[in-house]
Amino acid sequence: MVMGDFVQETEVLVIGGGPGGYAAAFRAADLGMDVTLIDVSERPGGVCLFRGCIPSKTYLFLSELIHDAGRAASMGVTFGPPKIDIAAVRAWKGSVIDRLADGLISLTRRRGVQLIQARAEFQSPDQVRLHGSSEFSGIRFRHAIIATGSRPVPFSGTPFKKGGRIMNSSMALDLPEVPGSLLVLGGGYVGLELGMVYAALGAKVQVAELGDRLLPGMDADLVRPLARRLETDFEAVHLSTRVVALDEDDTGVTVEDDAGTSVRRFDRVLVAIGRNPNTRGLGLEHTGVKTDAQGFIVADDRQRTAQENIYAVGDVAGGMMLAHKASREGKIAAEVLAGEPSAFDAVAIPAVVYTDPQIACCGLTEEQAKRENIPVKIQRFPWKYSGRAITMGAAEGMTKMIIDPASERILGVGIVGRNTEGLISEGVLAVEMGAVAADVALSIHPHPTLSETEAEVAEIFLGSATHIVSKKESV
Repeated sequence: MVMGDFVQETEVLVIGGGPGGYAAAFRAADLGMDVTLIDVSERPGGVCLFRGCIPSKTYLFLSELIHDAGRAASMGVTFGPPKIDIAAVRAWKGSVIDRLADGLISLTRRRGVQLIQARAEFQSPDQVRLHGSSEFSGIRFRHAIIATGSRPVPFSGTPFKKGGRIMNSSMALDLPEVPGSLLVLGGGYVGLELGMVYAALGAKVQVAELGDRLLPGMDADLVRPLARRLETDFEAVHLSTRVVALDEDDTGVTVEDDAGTSVRRFDRVLVAIGRNPNTRGLGLEHTGVKTDAQGFIVADDRQRTAQENIYAVGDVAGGMMLAHKASREGKIAAEVLAGEPSAFDAVAIPAVVYTDPQIACCGLTEEQAKRENIPVKIQRFPWKYSGRAITMGAAEGMTKMIIDPASERILGVGIVGRNTEGLISEGVLAVEMGAVAADVALSIHPHPTLSETEAEVAEIFLGSATHIVSKKESV
């Protein structure tokens, strides 16, 4: 790296320190390249670590403990009502974040990646201006990887205000208080996960979803057990409901629907209706980088943009907004820069909803197969026949496979129940490797476990499952 007139030179400039950005920086450094990582935060990690995945899962683990304590009563073990110290909960979340962030700082140093806290703005296809850096006014680069992520979409005409009662997901994860009442706008995974956290902590939670069902990207049979659970945990779930007005004051938020006949008052409102790409202020107009109608950067399967030396990964490049997808894209960009034959060709990108019960799926969904007229056989193994699920009080779960009837290849897997976050990995491997049902059925799974439900559903397809009298035809 060479310094001159406060302008530094680097081989690879990575803009954004989230899972896509730091994965790209680390992989590029491992491949022997000179790397500089720019982020607006002092430490890498991005939204996922500081305001998304990690804090939400920290809270969700605590909510699971509260739910499990309640479930234990039917098993003969009774706990008293939980005593919740909000300050201590926030401190625990902070300690988790600090531990992981410090680990990323260590990995950055050990790999020789230079980390600069600043905001980068393109001045040309090979140089950025740095805003907020006390060391350099700019950086000249040979290649750049944009990994600036995304931000929550606000309710129309109602911007998010610091300390306001209308919150986005990041504000909700600060856990300012446990409100008496909370309305969640949006029935996607972010809204439902945070809604369950606040409900477990004692808030009366309602959800308003524009569509006619929750989690529209998931198969309906996977969502059904969660929907039944929410009937108990949430005060109300309003489907096919359009909220047209939010009126905030110092004590709460007044909410009006499109019929004009339903006006409700809530202590707080969480807006979880989507995310927009962080391209504003990047100076893309000074490059050849192109964006689509929604503002996402257009990139190919090698993460290359229309500007040959600039790449884009993660949320800012569109598609599924998932940390693990961003990480893979970041590694691909670095490998392509190093001249390796790398491309994003994943068949199965797992998606997990960390509610209770959890939902996970990968590959082809049943509803996608119907839309695209893909011939498949659908097989399901209800967890009421799983010894392990019954011991855990989790008999509402279900494992399903979407299988090609001709080749018997597993095209998709969906699971609802406890611990699906780990169970789905076997499904991902099966889909990616082109496994057939017999591959899973004949692989010995430990008993009693939840993982053996994946073997049993494959056995159903083959005509004989141990713990259920199965039919070979599709259900």
